[in-house]
Amino acid sequence: MRKLLVILVALAVALPLQAQKSSSMKKLESQKAQLEKEIAILNRQLKENSSAREQELSKLTLVRRKIEAREKLIAGCDQTLRILDDSIRACRRDIDKLQARHDTLSAYYARLVRSTYKNRDSRMWYMYVLSSESIGQGFRRFGYLRSLAGEMGAQATRIRETSAALQVERERLESLRATEAATRKQIASERSKLRGEEDESNRLVQKLGSDRKKYQQQLQSKNKQKEDLNRKIADLIRKESQKQGGGSGSKSGKKTSTAIDTKLSNEFASNKGRLPWPVEGAIVERFGKHKHPVYQNVDLPQNNGVTLAVKRGTQAKAVFNGTVTQIVVLPGYNQCVLVNHGAYFTLYSKLATVAVKPGDKVKTGQVVGTVDTIGGEDLFHFELWQETTPQNPENWLRD
Repeated sequence: MRKLLVILVALAVALPLQAQKSSSMKKLESQKAQLEKEIAILNRQLKENSSAREQELSKLTLVRRKIEAREKLIAGCDQTLRILDDSIRACRRDIDKLQARHDTLSAYYARLVRSTYKNRDSRMWYMYVLSSESIGQGFRRFGYLRSLAGEMGAQATRIRETSAALQVERERLESLRATEAATRKQIASERSKLRGEEDESNRLVQKLGSDRKKYQQQLQSKNKQKEDLNRKIADLIRKESQKQGGGSGSKSGKKTSTAIDTKLSNEFASNKGRLPWPVEGAIVERFGKHKHPVYQNVDLPQNNGVTLAVKRGTQAKAVFNGTVTQIVVLPGYNQCVLVNHGAYFTLYSKLATVAVKPGDKVKTGQVVGTVDTIGGEDLFHFELWQETTPQNPENWLRD
């Protein structure tokens, strides 16, 4: 029972501070793990591309994405360090309070011991009770002596409990200090790596700038592939959207959806922000229009989705229940799978192999294909459309 009391007191002291930082620390640790995974993928991609002589622009994209991820990692470590510093200060305050309580209890216990020692002769105790003027006074004196003995025992228990709580807090303080030291060491290491990556980025920018004609030819080829993809996919989706309304359209010419399409559309829409990612990887090209990373006066074609660097041989998975409507092959994007989700469409491209065929029903998480290695790069391109309007996938996929 006493051991249980000691444990409960120790927990009562330690848990509030731990609970206070727990959610923030867990979130930061999760973000840190994700960023470290992304950096590892980008490092692998750069290593595997190192032998390709015409990949400077791709390398620059990967290096800059790695710099962005590492800056976020350092910021997260800095935030972790601030939480640890606050926790250490709070822990020290609790130790001081517990130490003061322990000293007070010990001083009081010492006075009780001295008082008992002075009256240690049991005959004096008996005489004190027997000399009472009445039975009532005798009972009161006997109760006092018994409570004195009980108070000594209780006081000793409180001292032991406080000592145990002090030990718990001291051990926690040492743990916090060790974690703080490790975090500071990691921050220093990450900053050193960041400086190296920034130097590499600057070197690639200079190289690309020094042979503008050569790299602009490569850029034109990639831009044409992106424009062809945008045009082809937009055309496919427009035709599929028309098919959904075909035969059930109103006199006004507006298409209408079937009940099943409406149900599926509503289910898809209700999961906005919670859809699983089709692959695990690091985003290297985001949705929308962007400037060229080196030639700032050059606008890149609209990116209707996101492109991720992935591990070689990564499987792409459906983000929601739906029906495979098209499988097409496009230059630079290899095999592309289009899946319909009512009024929504998802596109999985840059695939080497495809595990589905047109007309197949797919479930959330089902493999649709394997990512291809194209030009030495392991990249996966994903798009999400609402009818004929492209959406930013990052707004739909879970954090």
